Amino acid sequence: MQYRALTQEELTLSLFSSFIRRQVVRQCYRKMNGVFVIQDVSFTEDWGEKEYRYLTECLKNTVGTGGAVFGAFFDDRLKGFASLENLFFGSKAQYLELSSLHVSEDMRRKGIGRTLFFMAAQAAKEKNAKSLYISSHSAVETQAFYRAMGCVEAKEYNPLAVKREPFDCQLEFSLSGLAI
Repeated sequence: MQYRALTQEELTLSLFSSFIRRQVVRQCYRKMNGVFVIQDVSFTEDWGEKEYRYLTECLKNTVGTGGAVFGAFFDDRLKGFASLENLFFGSKAQYLELSSLHVSEDMRRKGIGRTLFFMAAQAAKEKNAKSLYISSHSAVETQAFYRAMGCVEAKEYNPLAVKREPFDCQLEFSLSGLAI
């Protein structure tokens, strides 16, 4: 597996030709009376050309505004990516957002997500962020991943993220323990 930062020029629809963004969801976390509970919520996310076109524009914008996009390649094919925005927010401007982290369905459970997560966290620390902010899918499996990374419920919620995806779980990861 090869990992590296991506350029705006690389972020094209063809980059995702071997990427499978598919997730079968059976249970999700929902916040009820201030507490997260697991509920049966079944659906399948399966991205097509429309979603990848939108994604490439978002990722180009991320790089163009000073953020970063990291890719994981197997046999020169993109199999994972993470994006870090460059807009500080929070009451003390302590957060930078991990705006996406996806691993192709055919390459999950191989440590790719973990590596990409820590690449983004390291980049955020180098920009002097105190915490990485994640508005994360509420699927039980997705939440298990972020909890294993050391994420906790965000102390401050980003209202824009909540408005964009009201069922997401708002998480943060402290960067204080990472060495530069």
